[in-house]
Amino acid sequence: MSVFSAIVVFMMIWAMVFLIGLQIGQDTQGDRGRVTQGSHASTPANPIGVWRRIAWATGITLVLWVPLIWFITSGNLTIDDLRRWTGREVVN
Repeated sequence: MSVFSAIVVFMMIWAMVFLIGLQIGQDTQGDRGRVTQGSHASTPANPIGVWRRIAWATGITLVLWVPLIWFITSGNLTIDDLRRWTGREVVN
């Protein structure tokens, strides 16, 4: 696996974790029953603390990414294994 591929895998995992993390613990104005005039009921009631969520997403991503990259680069997983698991013909 090249460095570029490892970075792409990191960015994909980070984006998924970040977007999931944005939804956690979020109260909307509609949930609280106090909708400010001119805004939608699904508008967050409080600031979401983006930098804190970015830090959490980065930490969680590192915890997931390091073992995944190790597993891929160790050679324990091959294309032939993936073909067997999905029921496809192994080509040699």
